[in-house]
Amino acid sequence: MSSLRLALAALCLSSALPVLAADPAPASKPAESAPDVQQSEARQPLPERSQEDAAALERQLPTDEQQQLQAGDDTFLALWKPANSSDPSGVVIIVPGAGETADWPLAVGPLRHKLPDTHWASLSLSLPDIRSEASQARVAEPEKTTTAPAPNSSSKDASTTAKPIEQAASIGTENPDAEVQSNEGFEAMSKADAERIFARIDAALAFAQQQHMRSIVLLGHGTGGYWATRYLNEKHPTPVQKLILVSAQTPAQVQPDLNQLTPTLSVELLDVFYKDKPLMRKAALQRLQASKRMNRSNFNQLGLFAIPGNREGEQEQLFRRVRGWLSPQPVDKPSH
Repeated sequence: MSSLRLALAALCLSSALPVLAADPAPASKPAESAPDVQQSEARQPLPERSQEDAAALERQLPTDEQQQLQAGDDTFLALWKPANSSDPSGVVIIVPGAGETADWPLAVGPLRHKLPDTHWASLSLSLPDIRSEASQARVAEPEKTTTAPAPNSSSKDASTTAKPIEQAASIGTENPDAEVQSNEGFEAMSKADAERIFARIDAALAFAQQQHMRSIVLLGHGTGGYWATRYLNEKHPTPVQKLILVSAQTPAQVQPDLNQLTPTLSVELLDVFYKDKPLMRKAALQRLQASKRMNRSNFNQLGLFAIPGNREGEQEQLFRRVRGWLSPQPVDKPSH
């Protein structure tokens, strides 16, 4: 029995030795080195999506089509195609919509490629990301205070008396200043967006004038139509004689609305929309009615039908209508 006890004691001792021989608890690690913290703080912000899209176009398209223009502190990509003519009619500056590139496959790319064969040069712009369209921080809702029922009151009475108290507490704890600050922040971002876009259109006009173009036309697609219209409304650039809107729309929450801007323009305007899109058709009707109230003879509107399953045919239809308005063919007089 004693030998058995000695064996068990030896076994317990042998199992405890590895634990005792293990390293003591490690001392607390030193704080992160200062260079690592500085590196994280100095990390460059991520590029805008529009910059990434422009970089992709730079890799894909011929370098002779690319122009790096300067707009304030921003350098941006514009795609230039001179007119295939010794006597060009002018240049069409194309302003794409939100999320679109300077070579977008709807309207923007097809028009910029085809117009040079009709005596018109094309200059398609890259627009910056629209910061005001980013999701806004929500104002925190005040916590509702619950009122305990009186000791002798029934549950029905408690529910009927607690509700008005909760409403009063909610009204008292609302923060109208936070909502005002949110609205002011959105307006500030919207103004900054307009300034950045206008600076790019300014740069495009300067480039076009350097090419000695006798006629300059602005063409806006989607929300690009809104920014082109607002640019003309606020800046009144004398070199621009015409404006073309294609499927134009106002960005969300931005003021003033496109329907308020178009009737006030002094330049000749072509408003192209698609009849089979109800919202677009309704907005186009409002612009037409507003122009009639202002007695604007320079307002021209053209309704098209989409061609499902035939994008090439749909884009060709748009191009022909734009070309016909830019360079109307003389009508042959009947011979007598």
